[in-house]
Amino acid sequence: MNIPSSKHPRVVIVGGGFAGISFVKKLFNKPVQLVLLDKRNYHTFQPLLYQVSTSGLEPDSIAYPLRKILNKSNNSFFRLAEVHQILPENRTVETNIGSLVYDYLIIATGSKTNFFGNKNVEKNAVWMKSVPQALNLRSLILENFEQATITEDEDRRKALLNFVIAGAGPTGVELSGALAELKNHIVTKDYKDLNPDEIHVHLLEGEQRVLPPMSEKSSANAQRFLENLGVKVHTSTFVEDYQNNIVTTNTGKKFKTETFIWSAGVTGAPVRGLKAHAFVEKTNRYQVNQFNQVHGHEHIFAIGDIAIMQNEDYPNGHPMVAQPAIQQGEHLAKNLLLLLNNKSMKPFSYFDKGTMATIGRNKAVVDLGKIRFGGFSAWFVWMFVHLWFL
Repeated sequence: MNIPSSKHPRVVIVGGGFAGISFVKKLFNKPVQLVLLDKRNYHTFQPLLYQVSTSGLEPDSIAYPLRKILNKSNNSFFRLAEVHQILPENRTVETNIGSLVYDYLIIATGSKTNFFGNKNVEKNAVWMKSVPQALNLRSLILENFEQATITEDEDRRKALLNFVIAGAGPTGVELSGALAELKNHIVTKDYKDLNPDEIHVHLLEGEQRVLPPMSEKSSANAQRFLENLGVKVHTSTFVEDYQNNIVTTNTGKKFKTETFIWSAGVTGAPVRGLKAHAFVEKTNRYQVNQFNQVHGHEHIFAIGDIAIMQNEDYPNGHPMVAQPAIQQGEHLAKNLLLLLNNKSMKPFSYFDKGTMATIGRNKAVVDLGKIRFGGFSAWFVWMFVHLWFL
C-alpha cells in the first residue's frame, strides 16, 4: 500500500462515512498515523440521496472527496481499497490492494440494505444506499416517463407510471414526497403529453403508522402531508414478493409497477475475520462495550451503524442514523488519545438531538425532546440543519 513507517501508533480506519470521518478529523495532527480505507474516494451525505434520485440535487452536492478532507492533516493517508478480511491475531487487514498492519483498528463500515431474506425483492427491486444507486434510480424514473409517452399499451403505461415504495421510515417518506412533487410540478412542465393523474405514488409500511421511530403526532402530520400531496399510504402492509412487475402484499393487495423501490430497513455491513461472538448475528452489527471496543478484541473498535452498544436506555443499540455515528466517532478519538497517554477511557453517552423528516418542498416534521411540530417551520429547521452539515 506504500504507507510509510512511523514512530507513532498506526490507526487504520475502515469506512469514510459519518463515523469514520468524525473520528479522523478529531485526530488531525495528533501523535498517531491515520490510514483511512474506503472502496470509494468520496464521503456521501446519505440523508440527501433521495434528492439525487429525484433530480432535486446533482451528485457533487452530496459527495465530498475524502482526500480533500485529509489534506488538512500531515499525519493521515487515504487508500482506495476494499477490505476483505481482518486477521486480529496478526493485527492485519487484507484488502484488494494488499495487506496492512495496524496498532489500532476502527471499523466504520456502516450498513447495507436489508431485504430480510426475500431473494426476489433483492433481485428485482431498486434501492439507494450510494450515489451510483441513486443515479440508477433517477435514470429509471426518467426513462419510465419517456417510455410512458410512447407506449400504446395502456397496461404497460400504468405500470410505468405506478411508483411503489416499501418502508415508511424517513427515507421512504422523503422519497415518496419528492416523487409526488415531481408529479405535481415537473411532469406538467416537462412531459406535457403525459397526464399527471395517471401517475400514482404508493407508500407501504408494515407498522400501523408511517415514521414509526418518531412520535405519534409527527407520524400523523407526516401522513397528512403525504396524502395532501397525493401519496397513497398503506400501513400494516408487508411486501411478500416482487416478480414479473407485481408487488404482492400480506393484505392481498397487488401493485403492478416497473419501479419498486425498497427502503424497508438496513443491516450492518461487517468485515470477515472476527469470531462469531464479536457481533450480533440478527443485526450483523459488532457488539461493543461502552468504549466502543469490539467484544473480545482489545485493539479493535467499531463505531456508527456497524456497532451495537446495548444498555438500559438502548437495549437494541443506538439508532442507525447519522448522529450516533458522528458522536461515537468524536468520542472514540478522544478516548484513543487517553488510551495512548495511559489514562482511563470514558464511557460513551449518546445525546439525542432529535429526529426529523421532510415531506415535499416546504413541509417537514420534527421531534426535539418533548417538542413536536410540523409544517413550514419544521421544514425551515430541517433545511438549516442539513445545509449546516453539508
